[in-house]
Amino acid sequence: MQYHAVLKKMKTELNDEVQYYLDVENDFLNLNQLLDKEIEFSFEGYQCLCCGKEKKIFRQGFCYECFYKSAAVGDWIMKPELSTAHLGIEDRDLEFEQGVQLKPHIVYLALSSNVKVGVTRKTQIPTRWIDQGATKAIEIVEVPNRYLAGITEVALKDHVADKTSWQKMLKNEVSDADLIEEREKLKSFIPEEAQDYFLANNGKITEMNYPVLKYPTKIKTLNLEKAHVYSGKLKGIKGQYLLFEDNTVFNVRNSEGYKVIITIK
Repeated sequence: MQYHAVLKKMKTELNDEVQYYLDVENDFLNLNQLLDKEIEFSFEGYQCLCCGKEKKIFRQGFCYECFYKSAAVGDWIMKPELSTAHLGIEDRDLEFEQGVQLKPHIVYLALSSNVKVGVTRKTQIPTRWIDQGATKAIEIVEVPNRYLAGITEVALKDHVADKTSWQKMLKNEVSDADLIEEREKLKSFIPEEAQDYFLANNGKITEMNYPVLKYPTKIKTLNLEKAHVYSGKLKGIKGQYLLFEDNTVFNVRNSEGYKVIITIK
């Protein structure tokens, strides 16, 4: 069975086991059903996810020109504290920025390799946690805009990590931690502007179980742009990674905008 696709990050659904779907040829391929099957990826070229042109991908699925013009990849995406839509100040496209920044945002703790603090729009929970390969997560504050979430994250990351060790996450080397206890430790460090948004009554921990038959013991990353063709037996899916029997891992999200042929053997 063969599919043509322009790679985009896998869509997910939180059930007893996280379900993964890949956008292919106006359809969705359920990847959970492909565990223990041989899959071949063949690199065919590029297609910018913004302008749709067959131009070399620069970052995040965008060509060079779109990456530096599109409002969807402004600096405030990676650094929420730089958000200015709440002040009516435009970065690249104020209407777009207001549509994203002026929505409820969550600052959270997630456990993927270690405990980390992060920010996401409320509508992106639990998608954001799954994309990071978190096994557990808990909300800290819910604020009305991205700026408040950003300054809260900046304050808290002086006391807890804001990065995940992706290698440990993929090997399932996850530290043990009480997220409720960790959240309480951080409460006093929340900026004054966001203190009233602390979710005092939220003790709910969300757990994620991933479809993995075997975790890699060593990590070999697949760069389709260099390899052009790769074939391997799928043994698991975690975060935005496909895990193969030979310890090869493929970061689908890092390959957005790549045109590929996927062959299920």
